[in-house]
Amino acid sequence: MSDRIDGVPDISAELYRDITGFAQSTPSWFQALAEIGTEAVLVVFAALLLGAWWRARREDTRAMTLALLAPAATVAAYVISELFKNLVAEDRPCRVLRGVSALADCPPYGDWSFPSNHATLAAAAAAGLVIAWRRTTPYVLVAAALGAFSRVFVGVHYPHDVIAGCLLGAVVVPLLMLALTPLLIPSVERLRSRGALRPALTATGTARRTGRAGRG
Repeated sequence: MSDRIDGVPDISAELYRDITGFAQSTPSWFQALAEIGTEAVLVVFAALLLGAWWRARREDTRAMTLALLAPAATVAAYVISELFKNLVAEDRPCRVLRGVSALADCPPYGDWSFPSNHATLAAAAAAGLVIAWRRTTPYVLVAAALGAFSRVFVGVHYPHDVIAGCLLGAVVVPLLMLALTPLLIPSVERLRSRGALRPALTATGTARRTGRAGRG
């Protein structure tokens, strides 16, 4: 069955049907895992961003600046995504396409579809971690891809929603981090040297440096 939805590419709607149809054919345990995983991936990224900050306490000031900017830039990407959502106001595929069944509960009317906030957050956090903690690169890229795909798999987004979200997160975060890091290093250095925030920014016994962030 084919539906023509204004503003939705036909190929995206057809891919959505194919993917959600496949999802319905998978074992029930896998469906349950997908429903949990599509939300849990954001918790994983939050933990990794926290880990990047903790690690940076023993690194130079540039590393700490990047570790602080990564979550801040991720939030900025989310805000931009939310603005686009309200501007475009694209309804969810699970609400408007006939003959489809989503694994997850369909979000209420007004919780718009384009772009995917989950995909934006996953890609944004992954981009921030690639810059702030390069050793995590292969893991966070896979996690972001799986997290984005899962939004289509559980039936709450079109493919073009998650592609747009991934592009948004992957572009906004590096641009913000690269632009703001040189400007914020002096401020972070001052905070690391004195004041109430010093224990949160510098591990005990760590010599402060302002050089390049490490690869670890």
